[in-house]
Amino acid sequence: MRIIKRSGVELDFDISKIICAVEKANAVVKEDEKLSREQIEDVASKVEAACLNMNRSVGVEEIQDMVENEIMAHKAFEVARKYITYRYIQNLKRKSNTTDEKILSLIECDNEEVKQENSNKNPTVSSVQRDYMAGEVSKDLTERILLSPDIVEAHKEGILHFHDSDYFAQHMHNCDLVNLEDMLQNGTVISGTCIEKPHSFSTACNIATQIIAQVASSQYGGQSISLAHLAPFVDVSRQKIRAELEAELYGVALSEEKKELIVDKRLRSEVNKGVQTIQYQVVTLMTTNGQAPFITVFMYLNEAKSKQEKEDLAMIIEEMITQRHRGVKNESGVWITPAFPKLIYVLEEDNIYPDSRYYYLTKLAAKCTAKRLVPDYISEKKMLELKVDKLGRGNCYTCMGCRSFLTPYVDEEGKPKYYGRFNQGVVTVNLVDVALSSGSDMEKFWDIFEKRLELCHKALRARHERLLGTLSDVAPILWQYGALSRLEKGEPIDKLLYGGYSTLSLGYAGLYECVKYMTGKSHTDEEAKPFALRVMQYMNDKCTEWKIKENIDYSLYGTPLESTTYKFAKCLQKRFGIIEGITDKSYITNSYHVHVSEKIDAFTKLKFESEFQKLSPGGAISYVEVPNLQNNLDAVMSLLKFIYDNIMYAELNTKSDYCQVCGYDGEILINEDDTKLLWVCPHCGNKDQNKLNVARRTCGYIGTQFWNQGRTQEIKDRVLHL
Repeated sequence: MRIIKRSGVELDFDISKIICAVEKANAVVKEDEKLSREQIEDVASKVEAACLNMNRSVGVEEIQDMVENEIMAHKAFEVARKYITYRYIQNLKRKSNTTDEKILSLIECDNEEVKQENSNKNPTVSSVQRDYMAGEVSKDLTERILLSPDIVEAHKEGILHFHDSDYFAQHMHNCDLVNLEDMLQNGTVISGTCIEKPHSFSTACNIATQIIAQVASSQYGGQSISLAHLAPFVDVSRQKIRAELEAELYGVALSEEKKELIVDKRLRSEVNKGVQTIQYQVVTLMTTNGQAPFITVFMYLNEAKSKQEKEDLAMIIEEMITQRHRGVKNESGVWITPAFPKLIYVLEEDNIYPDSRYYYLTKLAAKCTAKRLVPDYISEKKMLELKVDKLGRGNCYTCMGCRSFLTPYVDEEGKPKYYGRFNQGVVTVNLVDVALSSGSDMEKFWDIFEKRLELCHKALRARHERLLGTLSDVAPILWQYGALSRLEKGEPIDKLLYGGYSTLSLGYAGLYECVKYMTGKSHTDEEAKPFALRVMQYMNDKCTEWKIKENIDYSLYGTPLESTTYKFAKCLQKRFGIIEGITDKSYITNSYHVHVSEKIDAFTKLKFESEFQKLSPGGAISYVEVPNLQNNLDAVMSLLKFIYDNIMYAELNTKSDYCQVCGYDGEILINEDDTKLLWVCPHCGNKDQNKLNVARRTCGYIGTQFWNQGRTQEIKDRVLHL
């Protein structure tokens, strides 16, 4: 049995500490008011038994509450009073400096909560620790000064989640679509140095990686770039190579056909090097928050502006996927699956049918997905149906980071505008808590839901108001030099926060458990599904109401829930106890997803979830768990064709692991050991996470630094859909 200290450190339960605490209170009361040794041991034993019956890790505060109750049950009121006074004094001491213990625990790497908060951060690295230390200070300021007490309390109770409070003290936004086209075509400034328009594809790729690193260090969320913005520089290199060849061949006769073969060979070599620069720079760069840039690379053929540019874009896409399929070498020289860059491939008419011009690219993408989990897939067909702007035009564009989508926006010239836009931040409502708080009373449910959404609205307004008045000088690469805008020095970013240019995301989590509690059935059941859809529509209607009233673009977002799935589960268990099928796991279900343990085939799952994606315009992704399909690419291609026809954004989850001890490259398993879940090599029994390479998609992107116990249990419970 484990206990959770206030710092987040998890330790084994130690009954002697309870005995010691009660003895201290007992020692300072009159002799006739004291507890006997047997009574003290009885108090401790009953608390231990109560903790065991909870079937989860128990917080120190919960244990202390139990101790108080047991002392009172023995009618030792004076001892109880001394014990309560001691707790109160200790609490005052903690409030005088709320961050010391947490900071020290993360420096020593024994804070389980912080260690596994982000599956792409290594908490033993000093730069990561530095970021976490700054984050603890920011959280402290946010809780004590910057946020209203009702939001702070709701966040602590798991009623809502105020995302990224470790960055809230600074005037930083969440995620964005980088306007790489503007920066490359018109030049930019990085660290006070003017960067002019590049004169080759390889130089453009190098500049792109510098931009990626700078942007990542100026915000806390993900960013996306499009390969279409690099495509024009392929022809720049082609013309340069052709001119160089003519100079080399001065006076030498050579047919035009042979010249073109040489030019093409050299050009492909340059494309290879340029793409390699992006692939390797992204995984080796370290941003100021101690991790590789959280970057998504968008591959959409129809973004090309001419026939030649489309061919050149196809060449880049082919090279990008080929290199990703190969992987990157770890410290032992073994090819493994990297977490970034995340790749998104658009399925469109030119690449989805066997007789399509670029079908070969889709086959290559399928091969890569079967081995490396990426790319993920956007259906141009479905997205054009769902993302319609005010002029009635369908739009197809990338998401930000793992799943956050901007709403369609039309600029002053009537043109669609995607790049240079951003998300202000996220607040997530815990739908399971709404349901449990209602006691399954439908009327009470909607009343509580209304109040909870208004509290989320208040928290989202706090995010918006924190950005108001921010000067462009705080992040020149973003606001002054093209990544998001070309504002003047000293100019506030306020105009970019209104009118739909940027978004605020209302997140939601646990739709499955919410519906299950209120109806007794999974939301996949035809009788329960209408209630699930009504919940989704209610949140959308609220976003529309706020948007109309305030001219701020609120949008409903299917929250990824990385570490928060565990936090919400623990809070629910604390507030409502263990309820079979609802709170009996160490996680709750992401957004609208079918529960990970529910048996359902891949095609039915995707078709079902497509209805919920439509109602989650601010961000959503669906996935299917598949076995190793490297030798069955026809099955992958069938799934991709189904995605194209039925759902806007989806991915295939397989396994891509490696044991550094024995060289095993099959699936690393999860075993339970003394109530804790551990990753174990099934071939040699290796449990050392430092000698295991495990890649799993957890929130729309791939994690490689392992996960907290809640997320690990969720991964263990997943069933195959194919």
